[in-house]
Amino acid sequence: MRKIIIMPMLLASFIVFSQEKIVTKSAAITLEASVPSFQPVAGTNSNVTFVLNPATGEVASLALMKGFQFEMALMEEHFNENYMETDKYPKAVFRGQIEGFDIKSLTEDYKDYIIKGKLELHGKSKDIKAAAKITKTGPRITIISDFAVNASDFSIPIPSLIKYKLDDRVKVQIIAVLK
Repeated sequence: MRKIIIMPMLLASFIVFSQEKIVTKSAAITLEASVPSFQPVAGTNSNVTFVLNPATGEVASLALMKGFQFEMALMEEHFNENYMETDKYPKAVFRGQIEGFDIKSLTEDYKDYIIKGKLELHGKSKDIKAAAKITKTGPRITIISDFAVNASDFSIPIPSLIKYKLDDRVKVQIIAVLK
């Protein structure tokens, strides 16, 4: 009798707690802080973890800051040591919600959404609102989001000596392909 009661309760708890999340560890983030007339300042990290809960539209992303690669090794060194202080602040984390997300309404055509959430970077946290384009082709969901943040909002120091070469407003693009 006891086994008869415990088994359905156990199965019901699995159903309640097993919200299927879709994860990739190969999302890509590109940063650009270029100023016209100077050498481009851009880096890419292609080993970003991105999680989508298709039932709720919740998203989360984690990027290890040392994973960003730049065209010039010296830029990468300055990024890690002088600006992002990656030994002290090793990661960036975003947690948010895709507004009005309904996985059933996704098609092969990109649909526009807004993602709202919190970005934790360089020991600071800031609310972010970003435009996103989302598509679904077969089992694959692609999310592309572009937004900008100010380095000063996260207390990221830009020395006055190179302030004219580096924009405080950093453009960010994330591309996540989830299967």
